[in-house]
Amino acid sequence: MLMGPTMNPKVAFELSERIPHLGLRMKEHSNRALVFATRLKKLGLRVIYPGLEDHPQHELLKSIGNKDYGYGGILCLDMGTVEKANKFMSYLQNYTQFGFMAVSLGYYETLMSCSGSSTSSEMNEEEQKLAGITPGLVRMSIGYIGTLEQKWSQLEKAVLKFINEKH
Repeated sequence: MLMGPTMNPKVAFELSERIPHLGLRMKEHSNRALVFATRLKKLGLRVIYPGLEDHPQHELLKSIGNKDYGYGGILCLDMGTVEKANKFMSYLQNYTQFGFMAVSLGYYETLMSCSGSSTSSEMNEEEQKLAGITPGLVRMSIGYIGTLEQKWSQLEKAVLKFINEKH
């Protein structure tokens, strides 16, 4: 008799089907995040992404990371207030079809969350400040479906709407 945890055979099969192309997906995930972070920064927004040279841990990650996979697919964008962040994410989800609001960040579609009021809401205001989590911080796990330019167009449309309007 076998004792201990065993994996569901269907899950094991699905994992074995996806592992061979994980590297390809991670490259695209990271590439898109770097392109979007660079373009968002050029629009004058506060962007946090370790692939940007002005990120405090850029050189560290560059020295220890896998050079083929870039700097990861998660970037943060500061929208100022939690209200503006939530309206921005709602617009991205419901009007541009850029991605989905979610607290999980592992999916092939772009997923977004306002960290201060969701995944880090158990931290008090001082702890959030020490961690660099501002009230309007939007964390995005950049998806890899659709073309890069199609997805950039959706994101840029929302960004321009929100930086040019009072919300």
